[in-house]
Amino acid sequence: MSVRQHWRLTVAATVALVAVTGCGSSDADTTATSDGGSGTRVFSADNGDITIPVDPKRVVATGYAVPALIEADAALVGISTWKRGLPMMTEQDRATYDRLAKVAGEMAAETNYEAIAAAKPDVIVIGVPKPVLADIDMKRLESIAPVVAIGPGLPDGWREVSRKQADAAGRAAHFQTTKEAYEKKAGELKEKYGSALTSLKFGHLGAYGEVAKGNFHREFAKSWGTNISQDIGVNYYGAVKEKAGGALDVTEYPALEELPESFGEADAITYTLEADGTPGEGVKQVLDSALWKSLPAVKAGRVFPLAYTEAATYESALRTLEAIDTAFAPLLTR
Repeated sequence: MSVRQHWRLTVAATVALVAVTGCGSSDADTTATSDGGSGTRVFSADNGDITIPVDPKRVVATGYAVPALIEADAALVGISTWKRGLPMMTEQDRATYDRLAKVAGEMAAETNYEAIAAAKPDVIVIGVPKPVLADIDMKRLESIAPVVAIGPGLPDGWREVSRKQADAAGRAAHFQTTKEAYEKKAGELKEKYGSALTSLKFGHLGAYGEVAKGNFHREFAKSWGTNISQDIGVNYYGAVKEKAGGALDVTEYPALEELPESFGEADAITYTLEADGTPGEGVKQVLDSALWKSLPAVKAGRVFPLAYTEAATYESALRTLEAIDTAFAPLLTR
């Protein structure tokens, strides 16, 4: 199993330190407090209302807060590793990632509390869903600095989660600039492909089918591989047969024999590529199957490979939009 497979599968089970992107945090915004001019405010997070500095000078970030706060140019002094996001980072952001002290790994058990304490943060931003907080020694972290947990639920919730993470680090204005750039680009592509997409029902083949188990990864609306395409007007039809909470509300793993049933109504199908532009093992087993080749969308030539579908920040999602634009170009020549 690859590193990326490990991330995605543990995400679905909500046991990894940095699980599925989504909005697991409170809908309430932060509330500023005068507090006698001490420069603090109350921030509504998954772990309650936390008093944090208005303008943090030393920030530790883990999980999905890592790319969000690197892109927001936050005052980071320590981060967890974030291997799955490295291919989507700009050269400048990758340099920042490489130079920062790694105070946690991919899993909760790899949190280095001593290293976090040595970094002397004035706020710690934990990017994990509520269930995973049980795997972290929160009391120990809280003895070091104020801790705000802003965690994921559904994959498409990265928009609100990353906004709150940037806000907690005092970088809300920078976040807004990147958000506007993304929305401008998405709007342009929606106008460009709108008429070509209007009548099409899409399905999406995700990257995490398990060859050994003979299954494939079907993603529906609001999932990793679909949510950014939805912003330009792609209509992903259908729903999971049985919701199991979190990401499993929008993604499922049917047996390979169920391909005709799962994708039979699709007028078009998108599928996930690895960062190097090739299909992963779980996708390749489907593309090579006779059942795939018999699907109406495949016979019609309406199959579109998408790269960078795991984007979880507006800056990285701009790369996803570029990949979508490249993939959908043939639609305009039909």
